Amino acid sequence: MADIGIFFGTDTGTTRKIAKQIHQQLGADLSDKPLNINRVDIDTLSSYKMLILGTPTLGEGQLPGLAADCQAESWDEFLPQLEVADFSGIKVALFGLGDQVNYASEFVDGLGELYDAIAETGAELVGEWPAEGYEFDDSSALLDNGKFAGLVLDNDNQSELHAERIAGWLEQIKAEFGV
Repeated sequence: MADIGIFFGTDTGTTRKIAKQIHQQLGADLSDKPLNINRVDIDTLSSYKMLILGTPTLGEGQLPGLAADCQAESWDEFLPQLEVADFSGIKVALFGLGDQVNYASEFVDGLGELYDAIAETGAELVGEWPAEGYEFDDSSALLDNGKFAGLVLDNDNQSELHAERIAGWLEQIKAEFGV
């Protein structure tokens, strides 16, 4: 088992693709193959000292599985396990996908929901990301310091920036992870 576990929720497969890109750039020596969160339990996540968790934002700003018209059950099934989890001593970095044009008022709100749930576990959250370069009205993933709770990617409007953003974020979190 590698040091870093990568887990994601998805509905269309885009978040899975991003998780695979993150894994490739980190390398197999540091990270295990990314897994959909609906294929694991809380004990699997707890077995890592470092986690990278990802989610898209659906509908009116929900996690996959929580949106009314969503068929994916990934985060919907997993959130109750987080309510009783103790991630003390685990470092967690988050990434989220959203659409800043069509959902400017709830841009990457799913990331904000995931951040809130993970924060309650006692984990050390790392990987905050600057909000510069995005145009949106509101986001629950925006922290008090003006940064996002994790890496933010807009596949619909800024996919050409993914490689650069992922590479920069990975350098940042590798330092925060101490690897």
